[in-house]
Amino acid sequence: MTRTPETETSRNADNLTGKVLIAMPGMADPRFSHSVVLVCAHGAEGAMGIVLNKPLPDIAFAELLDQLGIEAEAAPPSVPVHFGGPVEPGRGFVLHSVGESADEDEGMMRIGGGGLAMTTTRNILEDIARGRGPDRAVLSLGYAGWEAGQLENEMLANGWLTADAGDELIFGTDNAGKWQAALKSLGVDPLMLSAAAGHA
Repeated sequence: MTRTPETETSRNADNLTGKVLIAMPGMADPRFSHSVVLVCAHGAEGAMGIVLNKPLPDIAFAELLDQLGIEAEAAPPSVPVHFGGPVEPGRGFVLHSVGESADEDEGMMRIGGGGLAMTTTRNILEDIARGRGPDRAVLSLGYAGWEAGQLENEMLANGWLTADAGDELIFGTDNAGKWQAALKSLGVDPLMLSAAAGHA
């Protein structure tokens, strides 16, 4: 089938890359309860995202650098370490700011059309440790993954709402308030949400 401009526009309109998913109160999976998830990639093969509001308080960035044998500056930067999702929890994913004209390094994937990227290589950790890294960064361990059609089915089952991803949702430090803030960005009062699935 030949793609017309109309079908291409329709296809892109359903692509959630660069958006955030907001878990509804009835979310059955406790790992995603009250979570806000940045969709890093979404297509016919499935979707991949990073949870934005579940810090790992017992894991410090400096300790991870030490475990990886990466030497830091005298005072290594304070980079938050988050639970990114249940898939590959031993693997690190760095969400970070990136210049519009920056070259894409190996292991770096731009997210959406803005100044945001995700990098999975050791190089970015070395750059951050030595003060040459991006202006803003969050290290997430693991990611959230959906097979083809799975995310769409969860949305139809009233599992998620979608919203635009602002800098505060991604890099802000008020993790406890991100779920409410994401809902309020849609004009939704968290207290008015019902845990029961349904459609207006």
